[in-house]
Amino acid sequence: MCNTSNHILKEPWYYFFQLVFMVSAISIYPVCAQPGGKAFQFLEVPNSARVAALGGDAVAVYDSDPDLSYHNPSLLNRSMHHHLALNYVNYFAGINYGYVAAAVRFGKKSTLAGGIHYLNYGKFEGADETGTLTGTFRAADYSVHAIYSLPVDSLLTLGFTVKSVFSDYELYNSTALAFDAGITYHNPGMNFTAGLVLRNIGFQVHTYYPGQARESLPFNIAIGITQRLKYAPLTFYIIADHLENWNLTYEVEDESDNNNEQIIDGSTSESGFDRFIDQFMRHIIIGTEFGIGKNLVLRGSYNYRRRQELKIDTRPGMVGFSFGAGIRINKFTISYARSVYHLAGGSNYFSLDVNLDEFNKKL
Repeated sequence: MCNTSNHILKEPWYYFFQLVFMVSAISIYPVCAQPGGKAFQFLEVPNSARVAALGGDAVAVYDSDPDLSYHNPSLLNRSMHHHLALNYVNYFAGINYGYVAAAVRFGKKSTLAGGIHYLNYGKFEGADETGTLTGTFRAADYSVHAIYSLPVDSLLTLGFTVKSVFSDYELYNSTALAFDAGITYHNPGMNFTAGLVLRNIGFQVHTYYPGQARESLPFNIAIGITQRLKYAPLTFYIIADHLENWNLTYEVEDESDNNNEQIIDGSTSESGFDRFIDQFMRHIIIGTEFGIGKNLVLRGSYNYRRRQELKIDTRPGMVGFSFGAGIRINKFTISYARSVYHLAGGSNYFSLDVNLDEFNKKL
């Protein structure tokens, strides 16, 4: 008979390394494509203010926030019962998007949630090849999805998402079917959570025009851990995303040649170790939450890849950093976040979470 107390102490790291092993096994297949340049890329944008403030992803954040299950379906749990989430994002150049979701307990153990994610690119003036105006049109992306989660035991939860995706760009329309699968280890006694998710496994059903080759979806393997301090209101998040592809750098041929040029002393301008660290850090997102009392939370994060891809070298500013706050007022939780994408500015996120059970009690 095993020693139960020793077994429990080992479980967080035991399951964490199991998740790492699973990711390694999946990642042995070569994937050459970069994370960008794929169809339905809007599926990867942060859906809520909280997720945006934590760097743009949520893999191992376990609580009653229904927005989290969009990024990892195994985060869906029974404490989200009758929670309604409403989100709006003021993006760039007149682009706006939003997300609506609700969750309910299903059966004795499982939980079910549904949501709608849309991105509106705005109104455009159409013209033919001669420049003659043909009228206005709109462009938008939509995703309707269902999420299901089932606890394996008191510590492990499995989750699955089915997504129906649709793009409408004037005369060009496309549909796709995508699936997410996740596993979460949550040990409340140790304030520790680890998660693994495979996102956007699927295929394009109808291409944008007849005869076009099917485009790939923005597949993403991500793993994360969360640790809340025992004697301080601080929670730390570390996420490693796009583990299906080691090299996330973007280079043109001239840049690649310059990186291999030798300087006078015979060494390269960028050492192999520096390049390894750069490629490693492009997978990492670091975030934190700091609680002030019971009703106010401050959030902040750093996304290394976003900073490297979007900064201006002479004036990097705060590119790659995100910050925000959440406040609970009566039966509502209101969150705001700002993510800095470029020296020219950032995007604003607004979220509202309503506990419908508490709402009904107040009525």
